[in-house]
Amino acid sequence: MKDFCIVGSGIAGSTIANLLSKKYSVEIFDKARGPGGRASNRRYKKDLSFDHGLQYISPKSKEFTRFILDLEKKKILKKWQGNHLDFTFEKKNELPKYIGVKGNNAISKYLIRNIKANFQTLVTDIKFKHNYWEITINNKEKINFKNLILTCPFSQLISLGSKYLPKQIIKSKIQMVPNITVMLSYKNKSKLSINSIKFNDNKLAWAANENSKKRFKSNEILWTLQCTEKYSKKIIDLFKNNKNYYLKEITKEFENLIGFKVKDLIFKNIHGWRYAYNFQNKNLNCFWSNKKNLGICADWMTGPKAENAWLNTYTLFKQIKKNPPKKTG
Repeated sequence: MKDFCIVGSGIAGSTIANLLSKKYSVEIFDKARGPGGRASNRRYKKDLSFDHGLQYISPKSKEFTRFILDLEKKKILKKWQGNHLDFTFEKKNELPKYIGVKGNNAISKYLIRNIKANFQTLVTDIKFKHNYWEITINNKEKINFKNLILTCPFSQLISLGSKYLPKQIIKSKIQMVPNITVMLSYKNKSKLSINSIKFNDNKLAWAANENSKKRFKSNEILWTLQCTEKYSKKIIDLFKNNKNYYLKEITKEFENLIGFKVKDLIFKNIHGWRYAYNFQNKNLNCFWSNKKNLGICADWMTGPKAENAWLNTYTLFKQIKKNPPKKTG
């Protein structure tokens, strides 16, 4: 029996797994094909890929900034320098934008590099058996762990573990916001001196020029588009059965805004993040129960950023450290 089961391999899951692995035996389970959670990187072909979730990180707190700078020093992350356009004209302090050297799932990949991680593995049930957890994966196999940490989106957390959650979390009524992402590749386009564009538009919120991240050289130009909250909410339950329609609609909106022609488009795909963000700060921070050996941490507890996830996770680790569970074996 291992010490800790971690559900999820995003920023929260990979961070807590890394911190705990220095003292305890740890194993990760994630339903996705690879690590990163919402910081996933979608491969298109060969070395060409899209950051179709998290776009970049701009650290603010001292602790998180120190963490990011250390990863930059280790060449896991780098600055995304260049021309970032903002047509919303919001007044904000311009902070450095950090991205993964090989993809924005770089943080999770680095943190769990020496930890056993099971992908395409869905945790379908959890049961607390007096002093250990029985975890059911893919509705069949059962595995026992001394401790359990859940880092999944709020709705999935309630579905999986409502029987064991404190009332404060159950009654918090977190409303996760969806996001629709579109990935496009155009043929033989001349290089643009644009890294990203923040739109003032009803459908499109953001566009990122993947070529500007300098991870690959290609005659194709790759763009990742992210839709507005309002438009994403409108089509999140519709797009899977009408992919071609919505791809055409979103692509046309982008081309009208930036001036590309549809005849040059050679690849397009669409992805929906049903539980992408929570903009309500509930000040939940994290949760740890010594009685049930259960922990909870995620970005939705205090805000939508990767920094929120990391800070919440570090707080959870400090709580576990104060009241350390006994190691197995």
